[in-house]
Amino acid sequence: MTTVDRVREEAAVGVPDFDAWVAARGPALLRLAHTLTGDAADAEDVVQEALSRALPRWERIRRVEDVDAYLRRMVVNAHTSRWRAWRRRVSPVERVADVADRAVLDEPGVEHDERRRIWLACRALPEDQRTAVVLRFYEQLEYAEIAALTGVREGSVRSRVSRGLAVLRAELGPATGEENRG
Repeated sequence: MTTVDRVREEAAVGVPDFDAWVAARGPALLRLAHTLTGDAADAEDVVQEALSRALPRWERIRRVEDVDAYLRRMVVNAHTSRWRAWRRRVSPVERVADVADRAVLDEPGVEHDERRRIWLACRALPEDQRTAVVLRFYEQLEYAEIAALTGVREGSVRSRVSRGLAVLRAELGPATGEENRG
């Protein structure tokens, strides 16, 4: 056994078994997947797929430097795979207006639910932009971490976040206090 293997094995001692890790960190993976997919059922499927791939490899995975980051990457990859498979089956249109959501948001005299507006705007973002924005602001990851998770360069991540935020600003309007800035 090499020194590196010995160090990794010693580090893995602090990582619990698979069931305990999933009980502790599974809800965070589910929240990430829900934010990426926009749907609770799809989020559960993505996490299930990632965890089913992780289980047979757990002894090796628990020895990596950052187990949480590794499993987050698996969730992002599972989501990307599902999305690509869906794109091969379906020809998406640029944007589909959800009549029920628009009726509630556009109805005069009804107070807007900001979370719902933001959620709808995020769901309308292109997949790569939504993933970058979610990982940056929901998971609070740095650009380099997002680049490592998504397998693209850091500059591309910055561009995706910037474009995603521009779309969100255009969709949602200026944030409170921004309208008074010159």
